[in-house]
Amino acid sequence: MSPTTAPTSTGTRGETVPTVPPANSAADTAGVFALLERGRQMSTPVLRAAVDRLAAPMDTVAAYHFGWIDAEGRPADGDGGKAVRPALALLSAEAAGAAPEKGIPGAVAVELVHNFSLLHDDLMDGDEQRRHRDTVWKVHGPAQAILVGDALFALANEVLLEIGTAEAGRATRRLTTATRKLIDGQAQDISYEHRERVTVEECLEMEGNKTGALLACAVSIGAVLGGADDRTADTLEAYGYHLGLAFQAIDDLLGIWGDPEATGKQTWSDLRQRKKSLPVVAALAAGGPASGRLAELLAADAKSNDFESFSEEEFATRAALIEEAGGREWTSQEARRQHTVAIEALDGVDMPEEVRAQLIALADFVVVRKR
Repeated sequence: MSPTTAPTSTGTRGETVPTVPPANSAADTAGVFALLERGRQMSTPVLRAAVDRLAAPMDTVAAYHFGWIDAEGRPADGDGGKAVRPALALLSAEAAGAAPEKGIPGAVAVELVHNFSLLHDDLMDGDEQRRHRDTVWKVHGPAQAILVGDALFALANEVLLEIGTAEAGRATRRLTTATRKLIDGQAQDISYEHRERVTVEECLEMEGNKTGALLACAVSIGAVLGGADDRTADTLEAYGYHLGLAFQAIDDLLGIWGDPEATGKQTWSDLRQRKKSLPVVAALAAGGPASGRLAELLAADAKSNDFESFSEEEFATRAALIEEAGGREWTSQEARRQHTVAIEALDGVDMPEEVRAQLIALADFVVVRKR
């Protein structure tokens, strides 16, 4: 594989992100933030009510994870994430010609599954920071992180099934399938950390499972709850799946070159965890001196007993080799390609033009996001 050049822009600490068409104006960005806020405002009361069902102390631990309270249990206005998935679920309902309220149970269910995965991922990856705060396992211990994650997954299915309609049953099937794929992706991700080589195709499959599947579900579940047929839901899922791959490609760039002040994680965070993310596997597949030197270093890292004591300079060297071999450029272009495929999928659904424009604006936002 030869990395190819993508149009890029440079953000904080020089993280490279793909350049999107001029349509992504300041006005469009403001519209996206309004959509995200709408998703958050409409779904949060139902989300809080679901979390309140949990037995103590799981209800408190979950509230901490969502940013509603601090580590001492005091009310907080923490960063609960961008709410991309709830926004997509509400737009999904509107794409099917239903009111956005029809998508609220789907928005909440998807958000519960997403946070189930975050609680478990943070523990498995050893991440101590999320959204600029200590992670749940660091504050409340590994056992609570596991239990609360499991409880959120159970709540997601409750929220949907208690609707009691045929559409709710269809939506639940889509959610459980997406969750199984998400877990498949996490298992693949962990297994790849212990392999010297992972192909680009394997990495894309893993990221499609780990990130694409749940975004695909988010952008179809509201439509299903709104009465859409399977063809419409499947077409919307294609948009969400490829959007998820674009989203993850940007995450992979930020996982190596992102500013800790923006990402809330350590410098070189994915390199510290030996993740075989897209920039790494693309660089290893590229061939050439930088690729060969990177392969030697990563093979030695896998056998090292003092990897945790590596200096900043050692991680910086690996990041520089990834960039020299073309992994950074290739990943940037792949994000742009997946963005294009996602947008093209929308042509297969007859929906209000305003909703189509909003889905395109959200896709643009995902691909140019800095954090």
